[in-house]
Amino acid sequence: MLTIEELKNKSSQYLNDKKSIAIQLSKDILAEPETGYKEFKTNKKIYDVLKSLDLEIVNNLAITGLMTTIHGAKPGPHIAVIGELDGLPVPGHPFSDKDTNAAHACGHHIQIGNMLATLFALNSEEILNNLSGSISFIAVPSEEYVEIEWRNEQRSKGEFEFLGGKQELVKLGIFDDIDISMMTHARGNFSGFGYGGTGNGLVAKFIEFHGKSSHAGGDPHLGINALNAANLSMSNIHANRETFYDDHHIRVHPIITLGGSVVNQVPEIVTLETFVRGASLEAIKNANLKVDNCLRAGAMAVGAEVEITTLPGYFPLFHDSNLQEIYKKNLQNTENKSSELDHGGGSTDMGDLAHLMPVIHPYVGGATDASAHTAGFIVEDYDLAVVEAGKMMAFTIIDLLYDGASTGKEIISKHTPRLSKSEYLKTMREFSNVEIANYNIG
Repeated sequence: MLTIEELKNKSSQYLNDKKSIAIQLSKDILAEPETGYKEFKTNKKIYDVLKSLDLEIVNNLAITGLMTTIHGAKPGPHIAVIGELDGLPVPGHPFSDKDTNAAHACGHHIQIGNMLATLFALNSEEILNNLSGSISFIAVPSEEYVEIEWRNEQRSKGEFEFLGGKQELVKLGIFDDIDISMMTHARGNFSGFGYGGTGNGLVAKFIEFHGKSSHAGGDPHLGINALNAANLSMSNIHANRETFYDDHHIRVHPIITLGGSVVNQVPEIVTLETFVRGASLEAIKNANLKVDNCLRAGAMAVGAEVEITTLPGYFPLFHDSNLQEIYKKNLQNTENKSSELDHGGGSTDMGDLAHLMPVIHPYVGGATDASAHTAGFIVEDYDLAVVEAGKMMAFTIIDLLYDGASTGKEIISKHTPRLSKSEYLKTMREFSNVEIANYNIG
């Protein structure tokens, strides 16, 4: 039996032999970005690589997801390594799709690459014969919470229930027998690796204000201006910001997606989209109630109607401290720079999994000094973001599944899930709501 350090050295060699494949797959995905639940080309690219390795593939999970599983010599914990398939619309990004504006401005293409790199590091008899347990590599659709109107239409048709891919896979039972999950996310304006920290959760809102059209110059008094209702609502939200507790990390950031039809007509229909983000489920619920009051008040002030659709978003992110400590030690045993992160205002459906099982969601640098979701966000160091990131996850998995998976079993036994699957799904569905308030007195 190899020692644990010998195993890690061997796994590193196996990865180095095939790292060009993982890097090239990342670059191929970068070149043809797709948004959530539409990642068909991306799915095919990954499928072809996995098929070339003679692996058994489970395909078409939540439309575009896929997975493969490898097994140690003995039974033990089941670990998931996750990569996300989708990009998001970012006009002006140098690698954006010319028709859809989709771009990998959040680095999901390197997640698929470092997921594959982890597979290359572990998928040999020499490694697996020393491990107890299974490792699934899951390419997950739709992490970016965008195109809400389109997704809600698909949801109403029964194509899926939840707008986030991991959420849908939880519902479908893909994570039922998985004990631990991990993934590594890209980060801009950052060097080395970041571990720990927490992140906001969110609910999404789609709002329609209905007024009454009239000639904007000749008869504005006959109309009900839906744009005024929307503007007042946003001002109401701004007036509430001082009521948000600092440690709740509330973020409310609406956009107008339809501001009217023509300039010489009083706007009859105006639509908004917004997220309500917060550091805990209770904070999100409280802020969401305030936002609903603001929306009703804006409609009431001008005698309009407002339809408020609230959709379940993502749960707040946190990490299992014991699992994180193992990952941290692997970072410290390499030449890679690493640092512990604080709270982040963004959101991910990895937070949903964190409520169900032990997870880690570290970050890796290697991108430009630009914020994610912008045209300037471009991954430059693929050796770091793909190869080294995959190596760190592989080393962590070896720690977990070595010696009869004693460490992995200990982490699982010490972890208390915050929610059961049924409690999680119930909470998700309770966030879903449609309210219509009509204040038209004419």
